[in-house]
Amino acid sequence: MHLMNRSLTTSLAVATLSGLLSGPALAVTNEDFNFDHTSDLLHVCSVPVEAPEHVATALACTAFLEATVQYHDLSTARKKGKALVCIPSGVTVGDVRGIFLAWGEQHKNDKKLMAELPVNGVMRALYIKYPCKQK
Repeated sequence: MHLMNRSLTTSLAVATLSGLLSGPALAVTNEDFNFDHTSDLLHVCSVPVEAPEHVATALACTAFLEATVQYHDLSTARKKGKALVCIPSGVTVGDVRGIFLAWGEQHKNDKKLMAELPVNGVMRALYIKYPCKQK
């Protein structure tokens, strides 16, 4: 049941995103949604609420951030390895977005960091905010 709800949510997000991207000029480009670079994800996650493409970009941003954290948690648990970040319970995807955007603002002029895969940028931001304590 949980997977069916996620599939429905994903389908709705794709439909919304497709509809909005086919409209008039947007602040983001189709290429931004390829998520080739950290700067692409920052661009997508930074679209203001009043922008017509906000719903689509917010869904895409949320999906990317959620997938990054879930993959980290799953791969760490499966391999019984050391976690890169230790996010406390109660932290929301909205919190993660804010952390990523703040990190991005601090590093927006660093061409090397902005050219990395966006998963690296997300993990860098989370590592600074939620490093794992040494035991």
